[in-house]
Amino acid sequence: MIPGPFSYHRPATVADAVKLLSTLGDDARPLAGGHSLVPMMKLRLATPEHLVDLHGISGLKGIVRDGDKIVIGAMTTQHELLASGEIAKSIPVLHEAALLIADPQVRYRGTVGGNVANGDPGNDMPALMLTLGASYRLEGPGGSREVAAADYYQGAYFTAIEPGELLTAVSVPVPPAGHGYAYEKLKRKVGDYATAAAAVVLTMASGKVASCAIGLTNLHETPLFATDAAKTVIGTSLDAATLKKAAAAAEAIMSPAADARGPVEYRKHVGGIMVARALQRAASLTK
Repeated sequence: MIPGPFSYHRPATVADAVKLLSTLGDDARPLAGGHSLVPMMKLRLATPEHLVDLHGISGLKGIVRDGDKIVIGAMTTQHELLASGEIAKSIPVLHEAALLIADPQVRYRGTVGGNVANGDPGNDMPALMLTLGASYRLEGPGGSREVAAADYYQGAYFTAIEPGELLTAVSVPVPPAGHGYAYEKLKRKVGDYATAAAAVVLTMASGKVASCAIGLTNLHETPLFATDAAKTVIGTSLDAATLKKAAAAAEAIMSPAADARGPVEYRKHVGGIMVARALQRAASLTK
């Protein structure tokens, strides 16, 4: 289908973009990579009267180290994330996950900010940001504020962002040296959303898990932070019984939709398998 009519705006600064979004209100939507918004517009599931294109704002791009954090500009593409030596060195799980997003054509255009901002439960980065303890910088008419990724997602396509606000950057704490990581994703074909996916970041000490965080993708209306599953493995050597308990704890909080990817019980089952696989692989990468 063809999108409905809209007016096009291309601001040069964040302040101009915020002013447009504030003035135009609910009739306006920001445009980043467009891979979420444009398909919805074509299906007439979204009918904004105004598009505020963010590509003219150079300050929204870039990846910089700021102390013990990496700050990623919202308009940084997945391709640019993959090309970053800093990301590969400091937070390699972001590199791993970005490679599993759609295909190269999409990654050349799709942005990190767009992936995390709109609350699409199928997007890969939100659960990973929960796992990494990331926060989002939101800029609006009243100034800027930082919102933890854990507090940002409130429902499918429903987030903590307020009218007139724009997500401008993602701040990710750098995991400790020697940490293990994995993003395990089951999908039907290249380019598809996950049937189920799990992110794990952990550390080991004397052969046992010292710290662990687990995030789940597309297994609820929001990304999930599997706190109980992570607690289950602390102090263990990730033996088979522990992996089974962790998978069960993760499955207990899953509530996926039954869709073309499979019925609810199947998606929960493979979600548990993704958790176990991610835990094992993450542990194998610790140094």
